[in-house]
Amino acid sequence: MNKLVEDDLKYIWHPCSQMKDYEELPPIVIDHGKGSYLYDINGNEYIDIISSWWCNLLGHCNQDINDAVKKQLDKLEHVIFANLSHAAAIELCRELIKIVPKGLTKFNFSDNGSASVECALKMAFQYHAQTGQSRRTGFMCLSEGYHGETIGALSVGSMDLYAKIYKPMLMETIHVEAPDCYRCPYDKKREICGCECFEKAEAAFARYGQETAAMIIEPLLQGSAGMRIYPPLYLRKLRKLCDETGVLLIVDEIATGFGRTGKMFACDYAGITPDIMCISKGLTGGYMPMAMTITTERIYAAFYADYSEGRAFMHSHTYSGNPLGCSAALAVQKILREGRVLEHAQTTGRYLHAKLKEALGDYKNVGEIRHIGLINAIELVRDKDSKEPFDAGLRTGYQIYKEALEKGLLLRPLGDVLYFNPALNIDEKTLDKAVEKCEAAIRMILG
Repeated sequence: MNKLVEDDLKYIWHPCSQMKDYEELPPIVIDHGKGSYLYDINGNEYIDIISSWWCNLLGHCNQDINDAVKKQLDKLEHVIFANLSHAAAIELCRELIKIVPKGLTKFNFSDNGSASVECALKMAFQYHAQTGQSRRTGFMCLSEGYHGETIGALSVGSMDLYAKIYKPMLMETIHVEAPDCYRCPYDKKREICGCECFEKAEAAFARYGQETAAMIIEPLLQGSAGMRIYPPLYLRKLRKLCDETGVLLIVDEIATGFGRTGKMFACDYAGITPDIMCISKGLTGGYMPMAMTITTERIYAAFYADYSEGRAFMHSHTYSGNPLGCSAALAVQKILREGRVLEHAQTTGRYLHAKLKEALGDYKNVGEIRHIGLINAIELVRDKDSKEPFDAGLRTGYQIYKEALEKGLLLRPLGDVLYFNPALNIDEKTLDKAVEKCEAAIRMILG
């Protein structure tokens, strides 16, 4: 065994992993990356079709982002962000305010997606406490939702895989049955339905709305649930319902922001502005840990007062507004603005979906190939007609993952949902290779 691999297993506890699996599949030590490709210490090549947990927006070692970070490094690496600031953070806010939903004007910096969600929950809670609505202390969320790994974020998530063991530690929250367009109980199609499933949200708001501070959702795409996609109409209905009941709407655009869904933000499909929006991942192109919680003047005003009134938002992170992260994010914005990246991604998104449909659309164990933007998800089922899933104990997706790695494709499925979520500037030739490797891995395992 290579000494690096040996010492990795000796010292490192990897995230979201059963480490006993590493006895069979040791860690692959990556030496370098370029574009959509990763290269290990043995010279093997892998297509990073999942953007290294959805954050690598514009390819590995993007020269423009590299240059921006290097330039910043010689000027200022970090500075306390309380009562001090710096040009990169200010300029970043100037750029972001041009593209975020209209009405979002105040940017609170943190260092990862979970932290931005915690910030949003605390902000919503304190807002109500300081505007005479102290009864509003609860939160609503969608079933199968995922918003991060910290305690508050887990509390407003709904996936037992991540949260079940910690339930005695978590806040009590209201879980609203989420849209499930593949297995729609109303027998509707997501492209033409009237979101009949929204009655579940209406019932929850009727019962709990007056005691709820905010509802948090992943707009249009529930990522960790298996890239479940639902219609923009649901978002519009939810915005209206929140307005009618005084509940704040928090949208988690951590995974969906910056062109992942084909528009700059998933909210843009519905033409709505949330009260609070969380962003991270693609914000810096996957280069540096950085996140933001963005809100409105109305919410900000509830915290603005003389110090003696005790209204300040006493929430902080050491690396808030980190200059290196800001410089990377500024470079990302310049590339998105000047490089017509979203237009390219929309075209390649359609191309990728067509290629996957051609390769696997009629395959016996492919229940649905759903897509939004460049994101494509292949849901594997035991029976195509009944939509019956595979026995979870078979770990079908994991077996395909291992086979795909042998063929040079990094998949990392969500259960038995295989997904493509590549860099926005990926080329068609690389997509062709990825589809070919994915199909071969599926057929090798399932026949």
